[in-house]
Amino acid sequence: MSWTQWLVDNWSLVALIICIFIGCHMTFRKYYGLPREDQIKAIKEWLLYAVTQAEKELGAGTGKLKLRMVYDAFVSKFAWAVRVVPFDRFSSWVDEVLLDMRKMLETNDNIKEYVDK
Repeated sequence: MSWTQWLVDNWSLVALIICIFIGCHMTFRKYYGLPREDQIKAIKEWLLYAVTQAEKELGAGTGKLKLRMVYDAFVSKFAWAVRVVPFDRFSSWVDEVLLDMRKMLETNDNIKEYVDK
């Protein structure tokens, strides 16, 4: 069987592989093409969501468990960043985001209601 015949027989597989490659490439360029500060900003915006979810699920007084829950989600979402972001820095980012979340809870009744449910 020649490679051209194989290509004709498996054109849909080849097209799927090309689409996956293009999608991965575009995602890679979209995020990694950002300046470092913008990458950190994107991570912190996601952290705000993750910290809010942890607060909703675990409630007050469970700081270590919430940090662990958020870190596990971070590892799943940003597996590459785990290699370059030390845990101490991650923890400081979470502390920054917690301050933002607390301000939001004080000023926005809808978010407070969401977390308290």
